[in-house]
Amino acid sequence: MFEITDTQKIGVGLAGFGVAFVFLGVLLLFDKGLLAIGNILFICGLACIIGLERTFRFFVQRKKIKSSLAFFGGIVIVLLGWPLIGMIIESYGFFLLFSGFFPVAINFLRRVPILGRFLNLPGISTVIDRLTGDSERTREDDKLWLG
Repeated sequence: MFEITDTQKIGVGLAGFGVAFVFLGVLLLFDKGLLAIGNILFICGLACIIGLERTFRFFVQRKKIKSSLAFFGGIVIVLLGWPLIGMIIESYGFFLLFSGFFPVAINFLRRVPILGRFLNLPGISTVIDRLTGDSERTREDDKLWLG
């Protein structure tokens, strides 16, 4: 196992609050202030979790430069006062940036007791398998988790 430092713990908290503020901003009809605070907290949390240098290298990779520009461009558009358009562009960039992590996250969530049962239901499982590109899963895998 590896040890989590205090900075990484703070980063998880910052990223969590960032996601919560973005969620509240969307619920409150794209409130510009909440979305801006959420975006800033999320990026600060990510930098605390993986470090400043690795965060910088993650966003400036040659194959991810378009998605990084969309993500940060969306944040700038939100800050300029057009939250709906900014969030659409930012969501597109976020999806492209972090799409490689989705299969890992979904497989982790499938092992969480209550949430795993929900994610392994027949209709939901099919949709999630398509989203994550996990077409080789069988119904036998689902039976193991459903009990």
